[in-house]
Amino acid sequence: MTTAINIEDLRAQARRRLPRVVFDYLDGGAESEVTLRHNRSSFTNIVLTPRILKGGSVDLTLELFGETYSKPFFIGPTGLNGLYWPQGDLHLAAAAERAGVGFTVSTASNTTLEEIARRSKGPLWFQLYPWGKGAFADALIDRAQAAGYSALVLTVDSLVGGKRERDLRHGFAHEIRIGPRTVLDGLLHPAWLTSVWLGPHRPRLENLLDFVGNSASDRELAEFTRSQRNPEFSWGDVRRIREKWKGPLLIKGIMCPEDAIDAQRAGVDGIVVSNHGGRQLDGAPATIDVLADIIAALDRKFPVLLDGGIRRGSDIVKALALGAKGILLGRAPLYGLAAQGEAGVSRALSILEEEMTRTMTFVGARSVSAVSDFNVEIRR
Repeated sequence: MTTAINIEDLRAQARRRLPRVVFDYLDGGAESEVTLRHNRSSFTNIVLTPRILKGGSVDLTLELFGETYSKPFFIGPTGLNGLYWPQGDLHLAAAAERAGVGFTVSTASNTTLEEIARRSKGPLWFQLYPWGKGAFADALIDRAQAAGYSALVLTVDSLVGGKRERDLRHGFAHEIRIGPRTVLDGLLHPAWLTSVWLGPHRPRLENLLDFVGNSASDRELAEFTRSQRNPEFSWGDVRRIREKWKGPLLIKGIMCPEDAIDAQRAGVDGIVVSNHGGRQLDGAPATIDVLADIIAALDRKFPVLLDGGIRRGSDIVKALALGAKGILLGRAPLYGLAAQGEAGVSRALSILEEEMTRTMTFVGARSVSAVSDFNVEIRR
């Protein structure tokens, strides 16, 4: 494959390598995909003013929860990464470690959270879906604490499933249903077929085997995830998790100031402004459009991170300028993983780093903390 010069190049390479059912799971959103598109297009409404002759080099390091990261972005939590590349979670962790950025391991990872922690020396966070009753969360929290994860990210915007119509058309629901069209699509993508589907590391939801048994089939695991959705999860449950988890706790899925205030009152240490990449409620606002109002409602030093629609280093600078402490990356590193494996993840991270450094130089910001001192213009 030729060297990608931007994230869209990696997306195009991923599209060529993956069967349609897998690419659509990675790329798609809910219903009419309005929110999915707005996450991206809203960044075009934000204008950065160049500032000249500021001199000096650019420092991208970020201080957060007592740790230093070499860049202000993390690889965010995403599930079923083994569908894109064999043992995809391990490749994401390795690329993140090499780049000096954090990696957030999903409840729905295809490698156990313990093995990822054993194999990676980089900073690791664990993402928890509050599925089932308290015993489910307690078991995973205990495992994450024992494995040395430094922060817990509680995802609260998927208590019911989004209507992802691309997946419905393929019959995909955390498992690939084999039919004539699927078989033909796999045969037309032999590199993926031989390495992923017929290879020695066929993806399973490994963190869930303790709950359903090691011999559980793909269908049984998928049915378990669907059965464990918990729409009754409440702020009282958040406070209980706050008491159990001993490190920094973030809530992911905040989209309005009122919920952000409730999260701070519940004792969490930070929030992630997120609409789940446009995969849950279609018609929700873009994350970048609600960021400033949420930050304004909170204590000035309370960390607010953002995900959704990040495809350029300039997008990261815009989010920082509007007050975000850092960024969680979703699809961008996954396009790299699906295109070229670990090398593709590294390429995605380096593209964003290079673009971010260039943008900060243009606007005269010499550090991540200085970016928020710059006024940005929002055009509607």
